[in-house]
Amino acid sequence: MSYDVDKIRQQFPMLNSGKKMQGHPLVYLDNCSTTFKPKCVIDAISSYYTDSTANSHRGDYDLLYQMDVEVLNTRKAVARFVNCDVNEVIFTSGTTMSLNQIAFGYGLKKLRKGDEIILSEEEHASNVLPWFNVAKSTGAVIKYVPLTKEGDITEDNLRKVISRKTKVVSLVHVGNVLGNINDVKMMARVAHEFGAIIAIDGAQSVPHLKTDFKAWDIDFLSFSAHKMCGPTGIGCLIGKASLLKEMEPLISGGGNNVDFHMDGTVEYLDPPAKFEAGTLNLSGILGFKKAIEFIESIGVENIHQHDRELIEYALEKLDKCDDIIIYNKYAKNGILTFNRKVVFAQDEATLLNSKGIAVRSGQHCAKILDQYLNCKATVRMSTYLYTNKNDIDVFVDALIEGGDILDAYFTN
Repeated sequence: MSYDVDKIRQQFPMLNSGKKMQGHPLVYLDNCSTTFKPKCVIDAISSYYTDSTANSHRGDYDLLYQMDVEVLNTRKAVARFVNCDVNEVIFTSGTTMSLNQIAFGYGLKKLRKGDEIILSEEEHASNVLPWFNVAKSTGAVIKYVPLTKEGDITEDNLRKVISRKTKVVSLVHVGNVLGNINDVKMMARVAHEFGAIIAIDGAQSVPHLKTDFKAWDIDFLSFSAHKMCGPTGIGCLIGKASLLKEMEPLISGGGNNVDFHMDGTVEYLDPPAKFEAGTLNLSGILGFKKAIEFIESIGVENIHQHDRELIEYALEKLDKCDDIIIYNKYAKNGILTFNRKVVFAQDEATLLNSKGIAVRSGQHCAKILDQYLNCKATVRMSTYLYTNKNDIDVFVDALIEGGDILDAYFTN
């Protein structure tokens, strides 16, 4: 291991509360969905309500000024973490809101009939459904870049579908089912060669991989705090300043305008304020900053190495388990997607739950991936910085041991 996992685990109340599932010690392996929070993040959230409650950008007294400073400091922390400019950081409720802001703020304004939007089969619903709506409204056409048999987006396959009509390329960095790490810098280079902008869904990558917005030359990046030890209800849209100035805000109201008049004219503030109407999730913003600092103290490269070691360890242990179908054995991230032969995914997850193991089952919001996988639902195990080898041992032993699926539904 690249750091002391047991020492890290001591900082997470959820891992030290003695919490059990179905009478068994909790083994949490659903980190793609959300992550546990260290005490420093919980304390930061609580401190807003106990020590520093005030709005931001709403008055001229000390408490409010101090909150303005905290918001700016979090914005600076995000900019440092993903290597962008401070004024390119927009606070949103999370990845879903960020992707919708791109689709409706940029796509709806810029696209015309016959223009092309490129997605892939492995995209999350949040990076598909908004573009469906934009395509219907504008007459734009959606195209899908084919995946390789290993689940990758390659330059050759991207070039098969992109054209001079392509205006938007919106793709995932790390898929939440296959877990492959796509080459963002390559995808951006190809998109720009054809005059398109590129938006990257970083929900599953930013918490695990070194992110470099500037060096990759991407136009938009979306991610959530709750997948990186931060609070729910807060995330970011990172956008190139020039594009943010052209976009329309998804939400309008107090705090995002200079002035408006009875004739309907509005003068918006410069980004990021232009996109942050209403009261921000201020307690979440304080927790977000602590989460970033916590991850930086460990090192995101170390977290990625840790994820890979655990998945490789699990794959080695499962090598002779003939009734387990693994769909992404070539992935180099902390995601393992599988099924047990002739067992429905949710039944398998329920059986694992009866043994205290939390995994995800279903389509994982990637509902157009079923033809590629040739199945409707899968079970997904995902690791994070506090997952240890004992968690993997318990998980693998439960798979090898198997059991009567029906017993899981009658466990007290």
